[in-house]
Amino acid sequence: MEFCLDISGDFACFTRPEMKVERVSYDVITPSAARSVFEAILWKPAIRWQVTRIEVINPIRWINLRRNEVGSVISSRNVKTAMTAGKGHLGLYIEEERQQRAGLLLRDVRYRLYAEFHLTAKAGGGDNAAKFADMFRRRAEKGQCINQPYLGCREFACDFTLVSDADPLPLPLTQDIDLGWMLYDMDYSDPSSPNPLFFRAQMIQGRIDIPDLNSPEVFA
Repeated sequence: MEFCLDISGDFACFTRPEMKVERVSYDVITPSAARSVFEAILWKPAIRWQVTRIEVINPIRWINLRRNEVGSVISSRNVKTAMTAGKGHLGLYIEEERQQRAGLLLRDVRYRLYAEFHLTAKAGGGDNAAKFADMFRRRAEKGQCINQPYLGCREFACDFTLVSDADPLPLPLTQDIDLGWMLYDMDYSDPSSPNPLFFRAQMIQGRIDIPDLNSPEVFA
């Protein structure tokens, strides 16, 4: 069963992995970022979301912005030590770790995302597709989510609406763009060394068809 979400936001940044210092966004939302929007509404170990299509509604607009970022994270070793000892210093002083980075971001974005889910090996005896479909539909219609969906970076929150077949839909962009090699998702088969997956993204009349994860079009 396929679901459709209409999402929009003031800013977005789907960072190109080849950019090491500055934040430079892809032209449109990536499949992994689109998947995270669906997972923000409903995530269960028993299901895996597969994005099938992305439609770009608003024209692609850019903005240059300089932002403050934190240059490090709390050490996992310190966290484990504190958990074992029952106490420890887990603070991070922003003033000492602050970095300013320039970014080429998207603004005034709007997309229509299509996705379906598949049951995983972790599905139990009482799990079935109809059960999870009802859960997702009910939560999406009420605007409920596990965490606030965002557009690439957590500070760029997005609004979402569940689209039904009866809803009047604005047409996507009448534009064709070869978006080149785009990040598809991360392969966590080896949790200690996740690998990025890529595919060749083509936007035809505002529509990007997303291949299946196991398709030969997706490669490391």
